[in-house]
Amino acid sequence: MELTAHNGISIVQIIFFVPFLLIAILLTIRHGIKRDAAWLFLVFFSLSRLIGASLQLATIAYPQKTSLQIGVFTLQSVGLSDLILMLLALLTRALTSMEKGRSAVIQPRILWWIQFLVFVGVILNAIGGPSSSSSFAKTGVYKISNLSIAGTSLTIAGFALLVVATAIMALKVSYAEPGEKRLVLAVALSLPFLLVRVLYSAIGTFRPNSDFSLARGSIFIYLGTAVIEEIIIMLIVEIMGLTLQVLPKTDLPPSEPGPLKRLVTSFKNRSRHPSAAAYEPRRLDQAEERRAARVDRRQGGYEMQGTHSPNQSMSSV
Repeated sequence: MELTAHNGISIVQIIFFVPFLLIAILLTIRHGIKRDAAWLFLVFFSLSRLIGASLQLATIAYPQKTSLQIGVFTLQSVGLSDLILMLLALLTRALTSMEKGRSAVIQPRILWWIQFLVFVGVILNAIGGPSSSSSFAKTGVYKISNLSIAGTSLTIAGFALLVVATAIMALKVSYAEPGEKRLVLAVALSLPFLLVRVLYSAIGTFRPNSDFSLARGSIFIYLGTAVIEEIIIMLIVEIMGLTLQVLPKTDLPPSEPGPLKRLVTSFKNRSRHPSAAAYEPRRLDQAEERRAARVDRRQGGYEMQGTHSPNQSMSSV
């Protein structure tokens, strides 16, 4: 069977993303997962593109296996969110640098909530993608599921909030440490290419029968508005990451839990005891009452003996 244009693009993706994955793993080891989650998202994105390209090439030998096409379409829609999450994580590190010498430009929890929003979009796309692909395999018509539409909408909203956050931080980038300013620069340089990539995904989702469709669209539009943009973003981020200094342990950002972690912790506490949260303030109040009662008894004993308390004695001296 002859190689198609789509097969050739998959081969190009493998050629680029194998070294991208190795560099992403190196950056993850070098900077650490706890210090920088951006590099972990970089690993996830590289894996999604490598696995997707491999599945697409596997259709050469097994053209009748619809599961391969389902995997390709699902990974294609989910991978975009990894790019947005990666850039948000880079902004979080830059924000930490800005906060050292000045009040917060943006509250860190705002960036965490944007990440949470995009993460929900990932889940919706992961669930809705297979159903859209399976209907295409059965009927030949690529109909986008409602879950995929909702997931893409959240991804678009996350991108818009990313642009706003980048613009605000770019105006205050002078407050960041010299070695950390390149984080905001890398994000800003990536945004135009990410915009084209988001537009491709948005048009393909809301107009599934257009040339931007993953199933029936033009392969050259896919190459020019998705594949090339992703490669350029990877080059920008990884070159910046290789020149970025490793944060010392004393300069690690504060380990304040994000909204998802706080929610999980809350559920764990409630599962241990239904009213554990209600008991905690009561315990504190009772401890304060006992402490105050001991102080009152001690002072009352001094008055009955006609002596002064230790504090009064010290003040008289």
